[in-house]
Amino acid sequence: MKGLKIAALALTGLALAALGVGGSFAQSPKAGQVQAAPNTEDGADAYRLDSGDKVRITTFGEPTLTGEFVVDGQGVIALPLAGEIPAKNLTVRQLEEKIEKTLVDGQLFLHPQVSAEVITYRPFFILGEVNKPGEYPYSSGLTVMRAIATAGDYTYRANKKRVLIKSANSPGEKETELTPSTLVHPGDTIRIKERFF
Repeated sequence: MKGLKIAALALTGLALAALGVGGSFAQSPKAGQVQAAPNTEDGADAYRLDSGDKVRITTFGEPTLTGEFVVDGQGVIALPLAGEIPAKNLTVRQLEEKIEKTLVDGQLFLHPQVSAEVITYRPFFILGEVNKPGEYPYSSGLTVMRAIATAGDYTYRANKKRVLIKSANSPGEKETELTPSTLVHPGDTIRIKERFF
């Protein structure tokens, strides 16, 4: 009888282990079940704010500190009560933390909860051998080919194989091969060169 009880307990333990209950066995995802993405820094989190970006800031429970704000030419955001918040070169998450710290340090709130998101990116610029050079609004995932189309396409003298791109934070232009996947970032200046033949 004692042997039967031990055998029954052993079978119960094996069944529970197979189900992942009370043990260290991980359950494999079922067919069609979506697993959570790992918590890594993606493109949105890596984006650095600069002059011309428009940000929506939400301070929960405080409508006067909620609204749309533009990063000005000095790289700051002017918030009611909090004053000027330096935003240039910060990620959105860093901006949230900076605003929360400013509100706590200024003894305005004990435990503020701030959320921020970019709603309008700073523009890009396109020069050289395009029909309508100038400043254009940036949209997420913009490629050089789409930027050229926005600027009225190439002129007949344009070099369609190479492009010069100057990013907002770099001192000079970088020449790169022009492919359908060549990306433009907010604040970039694109220059389409003239071909030699």
